[in-house]
Amino acid sequence: MTEELRFRLPAADDAAEYTSYRQEFLDAGSSMDGTGSMRRTADPMEWLAINAQYADPATVPEGKVQSTQFVCERVSDGRIVGMLQVRLALNDYLLRYGGHIGYSVRPDERRKGYASWMLAQALDYCRSQGLEKVLITCLDRNEASRRTILHAGGVYESTEHEPDENRDLERYWIAL
Repeated sequence: MTEELRFRLPAADDAAEYTSYRQEFLDAGSSMDGTGSMRRTADPMEWLAINAQYADPATVPEGKVQSTQFVCERVSDGRIVGMLQVRLALNDYLLRYGGHIGYSVRPDERRKGYASWMLAQALDYCRSQGLEKVLITCLDRNEASRRTILHAGGVYESTEHEPDENRDLERYWIAL
């Protein structure tokens, strides 16, 4: 990868980028993993407010877990090329299907090494938060995500069928 990237928290100044990111995924019919509520939240300011709610342990909704939302910005043009969310704990749903880390790369920016770079940044963040191992899942048909997880040291544990979404998810653990 030759591009310089910045891994950071989202900011209100990026509202147009969030709208564009979301629309590209909707147009492509692609999964918005690692974006929290973005699929169901068209308003970027509302999305930022929800992220703030989940980041603060005092305001996380009951039954949910604290999480930190990140964006991956290409420095040369300020374009958001990916997003990643770290969940600092696992509830029953996340333990079976979602994991500690979810991520996505903008459809027209894939195959450039961005996912591997973002995952490495997220693993460093998880270490800094005291996690000793993390669970990451991917669709059983997502070869690119599988390779990214394996490259980061992921060890396959099992495949789970998520009935509400009618999909199969592979579960990998990464020791930190």
